[in-house]
Amino acid sequence: MDEEEEQGLVKGNGKKLQLTIDEVIEEYVGSFGFSQLLHVFLVSLAWIFDSHNTLVTIFTDAQPQGWKCISPLCHQNASSSSVCGFKSGTWEWAAGNSSSTIAEWGLVCDRKFLAALPASLFFLGSLLGSAVYGRLADAFLGRKRTVLLSCLLTSATTFLTSLSPNVWIYSLLRFANGFSRSGIGICCIVLSTEAVGRKWRGQVGQYGFFFFTAGFLSLPLIAYPTRTCWRNMYKIISFLPLVYAIFILMPFVSDSPRWLLVRGRSEEALEVLKRYAKVNGKKLPPNLSLLEPSSSTDKVAGKGTKNLWNTKWAAKRMALVMITGFGVGFVYYGVQLNVENLNFNLYFTVAINAMMEIPAVFVGSVLLSFTNRRLLFSLSAYIAGISCIVCIIFSSTSHKKGNQSKGSLAQLTIEAIGFMAASSAFDVLYIYCVELFPTNIRNFAVSMLRQALMLGASIAPLLVVVGRLSPSFSFLVFGVLSIISGMLSLWLPETRNSPLYETLEQQEEEEKFNATSEDMGIELGKEVQK
Repeated sequence: MDEEEEQGLVKGNGKKLQLTIDEVIEEYVGSFGFSQLLHVFLVSLAWIFDSHNTLVTIFTDAQPQGWKCISPLCHQNASSSSVCGFKSGTWEWAAGNSSSTIAEWGLVCDRKFLAALPASLFFLGSLLGSAVYGRLADAFLGRKRTVLLSCLLTSATTFLTSLSPNVWIYSLLRFANGFSRSGIGICCIVLSTEAVGRKWRGQVGQYGFFFFTAGFLSLPLIAYPTRTCWRNMYKIISFLPLVYAIFILMPFVSDSPRWLLVRGRSEEALEVLKRYAKVNGKKLPPNLSLLEPSSSTDKVAGKGTKNLWNTKWAAKRMALVMITGFGVGFVYYGVQLNVENLNFNLYFTVAINAMMEIPAVFVGSVLLSFTNRRLLFSLSAYIAGISCIVCIIFSSTSHKKGNQSKGSLAQLTIEAIGFMAASSAFDVLYIYCVELFPTNIRNFAVSMLRQALMLGASIAPLLVVVGRLSPSFSFLVFGVLSIISGMLSLWLPETRNSPLYETLEQQEEEEKFNATSEDMGIELGKEVQK
């Protein structure tokens, strides 16, 4: 018997050593060893496909930048800056009719608002999918198999989107694609954070956003070679999640031990922890068993999601998170889709925004290790809002050159700073939500946040279309909503260094106990001072 086993028997007095998953990870597996690093890396790769499918319309549904006359009737009025006064067949788009969906299906002039339909339906599909995947991940499939299902459906719907014959079928398939991809984000962040110790949760949650950023940054590299045919871009990005699901996710990723325990599968949960410990060069005591959380044996995850709304404190907390998430989703996705209204080169602007996500994630990871979640989120939201409002000044002073307006470098800089702050707020809110709710409803809670984010995002494309007529108005709305979201977060409790609870009952009891202890400490401090 080795030294670790002897220590385990001594600690357990020769009997069964029962510990919570948090205690096993901290004392025996390691808070964040090589096994968890590899696990987080493999899981987080899926964020790349989430990014591709969410932001692909920046290029595929882009407003064409130029047009030219092909008929004498057009040349007579060539001084006009708009194509709306010309008959069909007298002019054509400079980049060709297959360069974007707007060019192919003529979504301009009296049909311009149809251009916002595919993106809005995509986010509405994501909203609905978040609820379904959250339920599946908590009550039936678990985190891993839900991500697997989401990747396979994403691959299929993305490829079918490339075959769309008209804007109506295209919009329907974008809705299906939004539904399909929504399981990736909500499950990947939970699957990553549930495998590490408490002090690493914030950083690990942020790592996934590095890969979302990598997907965002790779979009211009995919879009530029396919700029003459938007369908080819969909075909390329449809292939990647299929390869990932079959060759990486299925053979190399384990499900969450916390979810397995809550579902009553303690032996499987223990096996996962043993594999983590082995890769980390450690070994679990032979007499170790996992302590099942209170009510986990008679309250399955399906009932747990229902109890969220029957538990007063949890329902209030969830409602506040969702309202805050609505504003953040509206601003985060809206600012990205609104880049065309900056009147810069689209590929360059998207690349700048994508690169701004890198310092946002890096700074967020560092700050989360020692800063309160609530403070970091609210400050990020305020900076994003103020930056959007400042952009109004530059929108009103941008000048025209020919038939295109030319944006200022100052406006691009302010917009990039605002987007970096919005990205930080978006990322931190996910981590915050993971820590605010227990394991048996955690995926459901994250899915509810995701729905709120997607609801905000679904309205953002409409504002982007309005922004083509009045950029100042769109930036004003983005700014005000971001500031309101930052203010609302001040009513949420702080979660830094708090444990991940397993059930609603456990969390309610321990939070009440901690609050009472803090009050007693304050009272004792006052007595001592007297």
